[in-house]
Amino acid sequence: MVKWTEQHLKEVGYFFCFEDTGHYSTNLAVFMSENAIDYIEENPLAIKRSSGLVRGKTDRLDAAMIARYTWIHKEELKLSSPKETYLQELGRLLAFREQLVRDRTGKTSTLKEAQNLLNSPSTDLCCKTIEKTIHYLTKQIHAIEQRMIVLVKEHKTSQRNYDLLNSMKGVGLILSCQLIYHTDNFKKFESWRQFSSYCGVAPFEHSSGTSIRRKNRIHHIGNRKMKTLLKLASVSAIQCDSELKLYYQRKLEEGKPKMVALNNVRNKILARAFSVIKRGTPYVEIQQFAA
Repeated sequence: MVKWTEQHLKEVGYFFCFEDTGHYSTNLAVFMSENAIDYIEENPLAIKRSSGLVRGKTDRLDAAMIARYTWIHKEELKLSSPKETYLQELGRLLAFREQLVRDRTGKTSTLKEAQNLLNSPSTDLCCKTIEKTIHYLTKQIHAIEQRMIVLVKEHKTSQRNYDLLNSMKGVGLILSCQLIYHTDNFKKFESWRQFSSYCGVAPFEHSSGTSIRRKNRIHHIGNRKMKTLLKLASVSAIQCDSELKLYYQRKLEEGKPKMVALNNVRNKILARAFSVIKRGTPYVEIQQFAA
C-alpha cells in the first residue's frame, strides 16, 4: 500500500485516514509513526454519521466512505500520533484487569448459587473448586494492579499526575490510571468540559424554535467505561468528602433528581482532576462548618 501511494501520489502529497478500531488500528498507527507517514485515526461513528443513507456494507464501500469523509473534512482534521509505549501497555493491563474482574464476578455468582443447593459431595467439590478459582483470579488482579503502579511510576510526569489525582477523595488506582490513559496523560483534552463530553456525562441543551424546550440531558454517546467509573467515584465521594456531600445535598434540595445530582458530582470530580493537574498541587479539602 505504501509503495503504491509513493509511486502514484508522491508528487501531489498524501496522508492516510483510518478508523480507530482498537488493537488493529493501534498496530497500524505505530507502523505509520515509525515510518514517518502522516495519518489520521478517526472515530468510526463520526465517519458513519457523516455518510447519510448507506445501503449495504463491503470493504470497498467502507473505504469509499472513509475517503469521502476525509476529503470533505480535510481542512478540519488534525494529524494523529500513537500513544507512548507505556500508555499502550497501561491500556492493555486495564482491559485485561477488567476481563478478570468480570470473570471473578461470574464465579462469585456461581458460588452463591451452588451454596444454595442441597449439600452433597459433588456440590461441596464444586464450591471448593470455585473458591480456589476466585482466590487465583484475585491474586492475578492484584498482580496486574501492582504492575500498573510500577508502570505509571516509571515515568516522571505520569507519576506526578497519578499522585495528584489520588489526593482527591473518591479517586483511586483504577480511575487515576484510566484518566491518564484516556487523556494521553492529560495532553489530549484542553479542558475538563471536553473530556466530560467524551465520557458522556456532559449535559446538552435540547430545544427547537419556541415550542420544544426540554431539560438539559447527557447524550447516550460516550465512553461507557469512564462513565461507569465516574459514577462509582461519585457515589464514594459523597460519602467520604464533606464538600461534595453538601454539594450533592444542595442539588437535591434544589429539586434535582438523584441521578442528575449524582451526574453533577461526576462533573465536579472531573473539574477537580483537571484543576489539580493544571496547578500541579494536591487537592485540599475545604472544611465545611454548620452555621
